[in-house]
Amino acid sequence: MLEIALLGTGGMMPLPNRWLTSMMARYNGSNILIDCGEGTQIALREVGWSPKPIDVMCFTHYHADHISGLPGMLLTMGNAERTEPLVMIGPRGLLKVVPALRTIAPELPFDISLIEIQDNFQRFDFDGYHIEAFRVNHNVLCYGYNLVVDRLPKFDAERAKANNIPLKLWNGLQKGNTLEFEGKTYTPDMVLGEARKGLKVTYCTDSRPTDFIVENATGADLFICEGMYGEPDKLDKAKEHKHMTMYEAAEMARDARVKQLWLTHYSPSLIRPDEFKKETRKIFPETVISRDGQTIDLNFED
Repeated sequence: MLEIALLGTGGMMPLPNRWLTSMMARYNGSNILIDCGEGTQIALREVGWSPKPIDVMCFTHYHADHISGLPGMLLTMGNAERTEPLVMIGPRGLLKVVPALRTIAPELPFDISLIEIQDNFQRFDFDGYHIEAFRVNHNVLCYGYNLVVDRLPKFDAERAKANNIPLKLWNGLQKGNTLEFEGKTYTPDMVLGEARKGLKVTYCTDSRPTDFIVENATGADLFICEGMYGEPDKLDKAKEHKHMTMYEAAEMARDARVKQLWLTHYSPSLIRPDEFKKETRKIFPETVISRDGQTIDLNFED
């Protein structure tokens, strides 16, 4: 099961009833945070999740509403007596931005590994899942992310027997390992059936619509995308500042054939996002006007 919490849905500045956009995911003991704007710590507490076990932090870009909460988050993690290392992934500039923000959080009881994204698309592998960074179109260098949980094919006992695989090797081969035994090489395909669908969550804020976003979001179980403006007369403003409207996000969700769209990163001027739900759903029926603290548990299909 992949657990997702959209911690905040605001863009530009936190409001009394809306924290800045950030998302946290939990899978098989791993915890991933994407973006960390001001107020993220409080938003995390409001959904009942802890910052201590965060393993990976990803940043879309370095505008303040996406990273200004980092020093406080690090201090909170340190005060919780965390000692495990932390990985941070972000666009070029991460090696300068994080040390600068750590001026007020200089001493931590854990190590931090900083990884700068080098290409328009880059994959990062972790235990049981991987993260894909893909470049989007904002007025500064900015990336969206896919969180992908791969799933091994189902174990086929009859196939294992037909290939005369020793019983003691079944478990290792089922986990995808190639094994040597008594001078013979055994590969996972000798015991596994057809591939099974995994889980995929796509997260994208601060961008104009692009074909590359659609390409990377294709088939996602959940597409979290900015819908900064709902008012039809704000399209020119969205273009000027390299953001997008709810309707543009819905069009990308439709074209990418995702299962569900969560809109986020609302403009402070967008007081009642729900007012635009009906028109947005005409484009993509599975659109959700997200709220702070929205959660979902994603499960494998079978």
